[in-house]
Amino acid sequence: MYDIYHDGSSHAKPVVVFCHGYKGFKDWGAWHLVAEAFAKAGFFFLKFNFSHNGGTVTQPIDFPDLEAFAQNNFTRELEDLDRVMSFIVTEGQNHLPVNLEQIHLLAHSRGGGIALIKAEEDPRIQKVATWAGVSDFKVRFQENTEAFQQWKITGRTHIENARTKQQMPHDWQFYEDFMAHEERLTIQRAVAALSKPMLIVHGTEDTTVSVKEAQRLQLWNPASTLHIIDGADHVFGSSHPWDKNQLPKDMALAVEKTIEFFQ
Repeated sequence: MYDIYHDGSSHAKPVVVFCHGYKGFKDWGAWHLVAEAFAKAGFFFLKFNFSHNGGTVTQPIDFPDLEAFAQNNFTRELEDLDRVMSFIVTEGQNHLPVNLEQIHLLAHSRGGGIALIKAEEDPRIQKVATWAGVSDFKVRFQENTEAFQQWKITGRTHIENARTKQQMPHDWQFYEDFMAHEERLTIQRAVAALSKPMLIVHGTEDTTVSVKEAQRLQLWNPASTLHIIDGADHVFGSSHPWDKNQLPKDMALAVEKTIEFFQ
């Protein structure tokens, strides 16, 4: 499932593909206002749901399909993003008003890792930007904990969603898939090898993904641009649902810096 935003004109526009993060979805919070801001700035903006994010076609918000969520993994998300890229290229050759020489990725949180890996390996992508992006997938498995050993024994673990109070399941295949593709899924390798323009936006008050992860990303790719927003949290002041008709201050600044970078 995807949404497209642009100014309605027929001239070819630079493309921005947006990837949501962990326990995220394309309609979360103020993402629609982010999309509108990029469209107003002359971009063709596409936001989509990863196929196994737990949403469905009839209920894309929140997580009615927890069994699908349990079967998600990083490889699947990379395959989803590849399908989106192929859709843009195919339709762009036919009727979409897009400039196929200017396809960029923007991603939040865990989606940042997916976007960085994809940007490094896909010649169709010109630039990549992460907001509150992660620097390491493997460390999040917490392999040296009792909970990890229990997961291995039982084959399923659960993470509570603080907002919905749902117990979000992860099947053991998630870890097995990572280990089977560890080299490809190592963000440090992708970032160090990335030869394309890269923007890192992060907040100093992010308690979900530490600003130290942003600093690591820049360390691995000194040619990248790091923009730290003082006082910004993990979602740049947004929340779900977002009923206001304007972006929170920190997110508006993230949009401004990212539009400048893509232009």
